Amino acid sequence: MTVFARVPALAPFQIRSFRFQWPADLLASWAFEMEGVILGWFVLVSTGSVTALAVFGSLQFLGTLVSPFFGMAGDRIGNRNVLCMMRITYVCVALCLMLLFMTGLATAVSVFALAAIMGLVRPSDITLRNLLVGETMTAGLLMRAMSVSRMTADSARVVGALSGAALMAALGSGVAYIVICGVYLVSFVLSLNVGLRRVRMVGETAVPLSPIRALREGFAYVWSTPDVRAATLLAFLMNFAAYPLVSALLAHVAKDIYGLDQTGLGWLIASFATGALLGSIVLSMHGARIRAARAMIAGALIWFTLNLVFSWIETPRWGEALLIVIGVAQSFCMVPMAVILLRTADPAFRGRVMGVRMLAVYGLPLGLLLSGPSIEHVGFAVTGSLFSLIGITFTLLIASHWRAHLWHPQAAANRH
Repeated sequence: MTVFARVPALAPFQIRSFRFQWPADLLASWAFEMEGVILGWFVLVSTGSVTALAVFGSLQFLGTLVSPFFGMAGDRIGNRNVLCMMRITYVCVALCLMLLFMTGLATAVSVFALAAIMGLVRPSDITLRNLLVGETMTAGLLMRAMSVSRMTADSARVVGALSGAALMAALGSGVAYIVICGVYLVSFVLSLNVGLRRVRMVGETAVPLSPIRALREGFAYVWSTPDVRAATLLAFLMNFAAYPLVSALLAHVAKDIYGLDQTGLGWLIASFATGALLGSIVLSMHGARIRAARAMIAGALIWFTLNLVFSWIETPRWGEALLIVIGVAQSFCMVPMAVILLRTADPAFRGRVMGVRMLAVYGLPLGLLLSGPSIEHVGFAVTGSLFSLIGITFTLLIASHWRAHLWHPQAAANRH
């Protein structure tokens, strides 16, 4: 325990729950990324359509429409219980995909159907992770804990992407899915030891609210709280205009622009994730001195600018190098954003606020559905430039409109 106390990045591991949550989240994220590479490549090869790839990517975020209800369920029955139910679902869906690939019965239609089921549940995984961190961490450890927690997804994009591509190339999709099932199962077992026993928050009503009324109150709270509202709107913008270029559409960049195979795709994904991991490490060590709202705005502007440059690169090595820098900017935008929401939201509304924030992820499938056809008509470079310019414009509008809440050093969102 003295080592945890002396090393800033390890300080969150003083909390018993976090010592179980971090590896559980890490394994789940590894499996997510392995699945993403395997299924994304399968859809692109079997259909030969960028639009189909974009639709597949959007299906993985179908559950953003119901994510507020996962946050409310966490408030009502406990965040750990909801997270465990979600992760046993991952095991069941992965088993179905394993059987399809092992028997040679996998088709684009069956993959789309199972991806839709997974997409109803998986988008809320990050919500429950963040809620459990906010539930178990002290205010002084929150930025470090969120940064270390973010490392699970960032490192997973390196390890999961490369291992998923390597397993698929060497052993086939069926054997790769045996590994994925095992990883999901271990994640579920570890998740059983995460979190606190359900306690009633101050200000919480004794009689449970109906889901619709609770959702309405959650939206009202977000809309009436300036810093929370600004962060939620920016989250939607980042998912709509920034993430599509560095997520599902990387398969198109790898295959049709760089002329790479699935291993090359894995390297592109890993490059972005390596940068994100580096950013998270920096934040875990020095995040306590960073003003969250200022870092969020600056990170967003830098990210969009780098995306604009990336849109015109046609050389794999330069693309990989730039993706590393984009990953760093992503961490400096998204980690402070999560800290703002957890730190400034009333604990009685925290689950609902994070659930409403997850609706912002719906910007990603929307961006994918618009960018896919656009790429087929005007190309990746023009589409990427358009999305990046939209992002820069609206980021500046958000920063200007809520300047007192996002840029003033004494604003609640900027306090250490």
